[in-house]
Amino acid sequence: MSDDAKPNVGTIVWTDLTVPKAKPVRDFYAAVIGWVPEPVEMGDYNDFNMTDPEGGTAVAGVCHARGGNADLPAVWLNYVIVADLDRSMEQCENLGGEIVAPERSMGTMGRYAVIRDPAGAVIALFEQAG
Repeated sequence: MSDDAKPNVGTIVWTDLTVPKAKPVRDFYAAVIGWVPEPVEMGDYNDFNMTDPEGGTAVAGVCHARGGNADLPAVWLNYVIVADLDRSMEQCENLGGEIVAPERSMGTMGRYAVIRDPAGAVIALFEQAG
């Protein structure tokens, strides 16, 4: 995605699945859906972008529950654009939700936090950099 085409607030921009053992789950979705896994270097291990088999576009991630992902729930987690991450987290708690994973950096891309709504569903709030 280019800087010229930043998605609007409220847009779901990514989906990740974080699990204790990513490789078997990566292989499961490769066989069931046909996604092609591409490794993403995470230091001493790889997470995986799952790409569509026809165009090679990354469509989702399958990640190990390690490092910054250690406390993320094992669910397909959508990342949605918010205008102000701090305000959105405050509103979440004020309205009966909870912060599952506090604010984290995604380097030059921005920062995110994972919340749980009052019904128990989780979603990641993502504030783009700059």
